[in-house]
Amino acid sequence: MKIPFDPRRRRAVVNPDGTMSIVEHLFELRARLLWSLAAIVVTSIVGFYWYSHGPFGLPSTGHLLTGPYCDLPATSRAEITRGGECRLLATGVFDQFNLRLKVAVATGIVLACPMWLYQIWAFIVPALHRKEKRYTVAFVGLGGTLFISGAVLGYLMITSAFSFFLTVGNETQVTALQGPQYFSFVLTVMAIFGVSFELPLFIIALNLVGVLPYTKLKKWRRGLLLSMFIFSAVITPSGDPFTMLALGAALAVLLELSIQFARFHDRLKSKRNPTDGWEGDIDDETASPTPAAPQPIGASAAPSGSDVGGASTIAPPETLMRNSIPRSGLDDVL
Repeated sequence: MKIPFDPRRRRAVVNPDGTMSIVEHLFELRARLLWSLAAIVVTSIVGFYWYSHGPFGLPSTGHLLTGPYCDLPATSRAEITRGGECRLLATGVFDQFNLRLKVAVATGIVLACPMWLYQIWAFIVPALHRKEKRYTVAFVGLGGTLFISGAVLGYLMITSAFSFFLTVGNETQVTALQGPQYFSFVLTVMAIFGVSFELPLFIIALNLVGVLPYTKLKKWRRGLLLSMFIFSAVITPSGDPFTMLALGAALAVLLELSIQFARFHDRLKSKRNPTDGWEGDIDDETASPTPAAPQPIGASAAPSGSDVGGASTIAPPETLMRNSIPRSGLDDVL
């Protein structure tokens, strides 16, 4: 008996056969998004405090984000304050509050990455087998590590890019950066690097589900490697070759690791289930049996013993007619 779906319930109802309708999937997606947003709101409050106060002896996020600019030589940046302290320029009334709020939300997204990564994985889990659901902890832990690693690499690339671009013409000009534009640039680069580092993880997830087997990834390896560098060249906001090459090389290494994981997973799966192969591994000639040739109307199937050399013999029409006439009638005809 199928349990009726009640839209007022928070959790979707899973049918006994494991299937869900489109409406149930949408309600499940809504619940996952709400949990993710709630976690981001809580961690954003922590990020709002962390902007100017470093907890547990850590530097504040405002100090960390202004580091690439403040580490430049004093001759390369303008002195706005009387004491010569490194400060960014604010020209609007709400620039200070909006900047702090933006940094707090970005910090909250980074801190809440285990939560929203778990919600993404929990939305995909029903399509996996029971043995493959044990990868939940590994998916969440590896996803959070990759996201933070990508953000850190983006931060380091910003530091190297600033040390080159903002010191080229310091003999004739100095740089006075505005706070909103500077922080938007830094947060965008860090977010792009962090999200880009999640791409190989989703390739692994699709391989676990069965959408991307190793045979397809092996066939598409060259195109995927080229697309990683094209993607890094298009999505990098700075446009400098150092950042583009660093992002492209990092994505290429992560892509190769994900392909090797798919190779190991598919080989292990084929050993456990030798008869369960991928559709792409079946030859076209052995994929389906050859249909039998149609027989003439009125021809009867020959017994198994009448096959000689794989070919069946069909009786001539005179024999069929004689066999269809009763014995008494056959004597009268003869």
